[in-house]
Amino acid sequence: MSATGILPTYQRFVNGVPVPFSRKSFKPREKYVIFVVVATFALVCFGTFFYLPSSSTDSVYKVYDQIKRAGPELLIPPPPHLENSREAPRILRHEDDARMDPHILGDREKLKAKIEEDRELKVLERPDLVIKRSSSPSSAGQPLNAPNYQMDMNVAAEELGMQPPLNVVTVPPASSDHYPLIQGGDDRDSVTRERRNKVKQMMKHAWDNYVRYAWGKNELKPISKRGHQASVFGSQPLGATILDGLDTLYIMGLNKEFRQARDWVANEFDVDQVSADVSVFEVNIRFVAGLLSCFALTGDTIFRDKAQQIADKLLPAFNTPTGIPNALVNFKTGVSRNYGWASSSSSILSEFGTLHMEFAYLSDVTAKSVYRNKVDKIRHVLREIEKPNGLYPNYLNPRTGKWGQHHMSMGALGDSFYEYLLKVWLQTNKEDVEAREMFDDAIQAVFKHMLFKSTGGLTYFGELKFERVEHKMDHLACFAGGLLGLASKSLANELSTRYMEVAKQLTHTCHESYDRSYTKLGPESFRFTEGAEAKALKSGEKYYILRPEVIESYFYMYRLTKDEKYREWAWEAVQAIEKYCRVPGGYTGLKNVYSEEPIQDDVQQSFFLAETLKYLYLIFSDDSLISLDEWVFNTEAHPFPVKGNPLYREAA
Repeated sequence: MSATGILPTYQRFVNGVPVPFSRKSFKPREKYVIFVVVATFALVCFGTFFYLPSSSTDSVYKVYDQIKRAGPELLIPPPPHLENSREAPRILRHEDDARMDPHILGDREKLKAKIEEDRELKVLERPDLVIKRSSSPSSAGQPLNAPNYQMDMNVAAEELGMQPPLNVVTVPPASSDHYPLIQGGDDRDSVTRERRNKVKQMMKHAWDNYVRYAWGKNELKPISKRGHQASVFGSQPLGATILDGLDTLYIMGLNKEFRQARDWVANEFDVDQVSADVSVFEVNIRFVAGLLSCFALTGDTIFRDKAQQIADKLLPAFNTPTGIPNALVNFKTGVSRNYGWASSSSSILSEFGTLHMEFAYLSDVTAKSVYRNKVDKIRHVLREIEKPNGLYPNYLNPRTGKWGQHHMSMGALGDSFYEYLLKVWLQTNKEDVEAREMFDDAIQAVFKHMLFKSTGGLTYFGELKFERVEHKMDHLACFAGGLLGLASKSLANELSTRYMEVAKQLTHTCHESYDRSYTKLGPESFRFTEGAEAKALKSGEKYYILRPEVIESYFYMYRLTKDEKYREWAWEAVQAIEKYCRVPGGYTGLKNVYSEEPIQDDVQQSFFLAETLKYLYLIFSDDSLISLDEWVFNTEAHPFPVKGNPLYREAA
C-alpha cells in the first residue's frame, strides 16, 4: 500500500477486509491504556491549576500585568508625519495597508481588539482600598483625629484581607467648638448637585487613566496612553500628578483613590533618588504645597515629613549673594543655576516671589525657622529695592540685586508674585500687614500703567517693555479677576470699590476670550487691536492646555458676589472640555481653539487635576466647603489653613 501523506496511517483488517475506523476499533486493552493516559493528564492539569502555591500564580499575573502596563511604551511610535494626524494611532495609512499581506492585516485587527479588551483590566499589584467613614462627627466633614484616621485605614485594609498599616502617625487639630468643612458640602439645588457630580466623574476619569497608563510618571499622554516625559519636571518620574492631585481626591471624597496615592507617597516617593535639575518654583507650588495641604486636611505626618524632605533639597538654590534663589537646583549635587534665556541669567519674579506661603507654613508645622528665614530675606530685598514707577520688573539678578530687563506683566513671569502678597496676609490671619501694604502699592502702580480699556469696552492688563505697551493679555493673567475680588472683600477701605469693579470687568473680558472661540475654550493669550479684541492672532497663542485661571476667577467671583452667571460660565467650560478635550484615555489640550476640529496635544497636565477640576467642583459646592474665611489657596489651588483654623496644626 502506497503512502499518501507524510505521517503513517493505521488501518485495521478483519478477514482481509478493511474496517472503518471508530471507537469500537480499539481492543479492550487499548481502551484501558487510553483511559489511563487521559485521566493522568487531567489529574496533572487539575493539580497544577489548584494546588500550586498562590505566590506562583500571583507572580504570573504580576508579570502579565507589568507587560500590559509597559505595552504603550514598547509599541513603535508613528512616523513623524503622522504624529499630529487624527490617524496617528495607526502605524500606516490606508493606501499602505492595501499593499500589505492580508494575514498581517488580520493579525493587526486581532491585536487591536485584544488591546481594547485589555484596557478594562484593573491594576493587579495596587489593590483598591475603600476607606469607610464612621458615623462620628468626623464623617460629616470634621477633621480626622489620630485614632479615627488610623481606624479608617485599618478597616479598609482588613476588609481586603491585608495587614493594616502600623506606621500612621497623625497630628490632631487644635481643640475647638468649630471645625471647618473639608469634605461633603452638597449644594441645596439639585441641578447644581448634578453638575458637581459630573465634575467628580471627570476627576475619576482623569485619575483612573493616569493610574492605568502612567502610574508614577509625571503626567499622562491620554491619546498615546503612556507617561509624558517632556514636561517641566524633566524626564525622571516624580509622580507629579499624584502629588498635585492628592488634595483634590480628598476633598471630592474619592477615598479609595486618595489612599492609593497616599501609599505611593509613603512607600515609593524618594527624593534621594532624583539626580536631575528641577524647577524650584514648580516643585514648591505643586509638590511641597500639595503635601502640606494634605497634612492640614488629615494630620497624617507622612505628608509633612515628605514636604520637608523636598524643601531641604531646594535650600541650596538660596545660596546666592542676595538670598534670591536660582530657578533650578540639582537634588543630588545641590548645584543651582538660572535659565540661560532669562535676562542676564536673572531669577524670575513670579518664581522667587511664589515661595512664601509654603515655606512659612512649613516652618510653623515643623518648628524649624530656616524655611521662613529664606522667604523673609526675599521679602526684605523686594521691599527695599527701588522700583521703576512703582512697578516690579520680571527679572532680578540674584548676584547683584539689580533688575534685569524692564519687562512687566500680570501674566507669565510676574503673575503669582502679586497673588502671594495678598494671600500671605490672609494666611497669617491678616497679621502680616507689610504684605498687604506691598500688595496695595503694587496694584495701584499696575492700574496706573498697565490697565486698559478696548474700543469695544473690554478691560484688560497689557504688558510693558520699558515704556512700550503690548496690548496682549495672557490666560495666566485671568486669575487677577478673582484676586482683586478677594482683595475687595477681605478689607474694607478706599480701594475696595475699585478692586471689585475691575475684578468684574476683567472676569468678563476673560469669559469673552472663551466665548469668541469656536470651541468655547480660551487661547493661551489674546490681543486687542483695531481688528480684533480678546482673540489670539498668532498661531503660537491659540492653544489651550487645560488651564484653570479663568475658571479660578469664576469660582472666587461666585463665592464673593453670589451672581449665578459665574456658575453658568463654569458649566459652559465643563461642556466644552467634555466635548473637545475628553478622550478614552483621559483629557488632552488643544492646539487651536478656533478650529472646528482642533488637533489635540496629547498631554493631561497635572494642574488640570489640582486646579481646574478642583475649582469647578467647589463652584458647584456649598460655600462652607473649604470656606474662604478659613482657607487660602496657593497658586496651584492647594488649600492652606488660615492661622487660627483648628487644622493649622502648628508645632508646639
